[in-house]
Amino acid sequence: MSAASVSAVGSAPVRNKSERHVPSKSERHGPNLTKVAWIPQGDLEYPEWVAAGRRLGVLGRGSQWWVGDWLRYGAGIWGEKYVAASKITGYDVGSLRNIASLASQFDLSRRRDNLTWCHHAAVASLELDEQDYWLDRSVAERLSVADLRDLRRSQSGREVALIGDGDPSAAPSAAEVVICPHCGGEVPL
Repeated sequence: MSAASVSAVGSAPVRNKSERHVPSKSERHGPNLTKVAWIPQGDLEYPEWVAAGRRLGVLGRGSQWWVGDWLRYGAGIWGEKYVAASKITGYDVGSLRNIASLASQFDLSRRRDNLTWCHHAAVASLELDEQDYWLDRSVAERLSVADLRDLRRSQSGREVALIGDGDPSAAPSAAEVVICPHCGGEVPL
């Protein structure tokens, strides 16, 4: 296939009528996805299993950002519609508020696509330059969320969730904190 036949929008090939697309095994026997299961259709070769896992990982890591951005868009046009959004998405109102709050704290340019939502939630209470430092360090050192929290605790000499001078009474109240529904990370409002 020539370079000219590749779409300018992405990497999806644009085929000439004379070219016949032969679906791969995963396209012919791709998995069935339900709300609670991934079910392969037939036998998969190892590379196909790996590719399916990568797709699932991308979907899992991106979904909270997508929902957060969707909520922010709707709120910008029609005002807060968390009850309606709850009925549409199946998320509870509190989780939707958490998701929209965190999405609003990280512009697209600051989101690290090789880190999880929970990495971002773990640093959301920090100043922007500190957030970037810890996110960049997490990428460079391939830190898990737990490792990120532990390093922050050990280097700062205080619990991650505490604000101010490390005094536990300075920690935000439950009404001032949102909690990530997937990792339990706390994000101050």
